[in-house]
Amino acid sequence: MVLAAIDIGSNAARLLICEVVKKGKETEFNKLNLLRIPLRLGFDVFEKGYIGGTKKKMLINTIKAFSNLLKVYEVEHYMACATSAMRDAENAKEIIKEIKSETSIEIEIISGELEAEIIYENHIAEFLDKDKSYIYIDVGGGSTEITLYHKSNVVLQKSFNIGTVRLLTNKVKDETWEEMKDTLKELAKKYENMIGIGSGGNINKIFAIVGAKTNKSISSDTLKDIFKEMDPLSVEERMKKYTIKEDRAEVIVPALTIYNAICKWANIDEIHVPKIGLADGLIHHLYDMVEN
Repeated sequence: MVLAAIDIGSNAARLLICEVVKKGKETEFNKLNLLRIPLRLGFDVFEKGYIGGTKKKMLINTIKAFSNLLKVYEVEHYMACATSAMRDAENAKEIIKEIKSETSIEIEIISGELEAEIIYENHIAEFLDKDKSYIYIDVGGGSTEITLYHKSNVVLQKSFNIGTVRLLTNKVKDETWEEMKDTLKELAKKYENMIGIGSGGNINKIFAIVGAKTNKSISSDTLKDIFKEMDPLSVEERMKKYTIKEDRAEVIVPALTIYNAICKWANIDEIHVPKIGLADGLIHHLYDMVEN
């Protein structure tokens, strides 16, 4: 069975195509293609409140390309979801209508809470130590999703309008930072020695830059150090020094700002980076729906 997930975020749109193979009781999700287009919708939305003509055209053309790839790979089922930027864009509904009319692709705008829940669909809980507490952190362009697992149970799922593009456009409210701070400090009091799990393009890139081995973790001290190293550099200098693309070079420092704040408030010493995200969660979510 071939499944696809389209994730339209505040910084980029992603298409993930997977072949799902059942081997006895095990189910394998084999990645056939992953395409990322840096649309940066959040730069329009968080500044102006809507998606402008240029970005709208880019979005429609991107979904047309994705639609053609669904046909090429003979995808049987797909899910297309939009997150923070589209949640806030006043013209989101009309754009979604236009995309459906031009491509037949139906896009659903999902809440921050559902976004956190779908990321959980990676079945990550199966790999956790049942006696420990884990805080799952997904930092996006428009929002950050926090999920707390304690003894393999989801205790809290919360979305905050704090994201890399929002930070770059100075659109994160002080009270939102305070709410996140209070939430994390309360959790730290109740659940000691929480272990962080990070997802999203930025933490994956940071993980690669610091040379951490697969399935290992990044310490909170390393995150502070890499922030101090990157923060004074211009976007061009970051691109050259770390061999990263412009859109990543721009958002990676705001991402570190968010991760460092979370580590401080939640008393986290390390963050594991299993290289999963919303698109992976959508594939699992879709598979569960198709099978049940």
